[in-house]
Amino acid sequence: VQLQASGGGLVQAGGSLSLSCAASGRTFSGYDMGWFRQAPGKEREFVAAIIWNFGITYYADSVKGRFTISRDNAKNTVSLQMNSLKPDDTAVYYCAAARGVGSLRIGGNYDYWGQGTLVTVSS
Repeated sequence: VQLQASGGGLVQAGGSLSLSCAASGRTFSGYDMGWFRQAPGKEREFVAAIIWNFGITYYADSVKGRFTISRDNAKNTVSLQMNSLKPDDTAVYYCAAARGVGSLRIGGNYDYWGQGTLVTVSS
């Protein structure tokens, strides 16, 4: 599976951005999808994940209520709608695909990663 993330950019605090991740190479179905982020000087952290078939979602506490993850299996895409952005949300955002083994909150359980897209939130 090849993953291509897009949609990053510069936004003011309180604003919104929508990230998209397009999958290709293998069938998208069957892969749980997640978003992670890594801020400068910090470790990569879990943001959100969605189960491939039932659409069950998981969120980090820091983004719950502000971010929404969704997927379109017919279009092989997963999206992350980010609202009420804060400067602390500034990071490179990565999408990832997992075969469903282990917690989706742990990056090591993902099999494929996209190249990342930069989100910068100004104060």
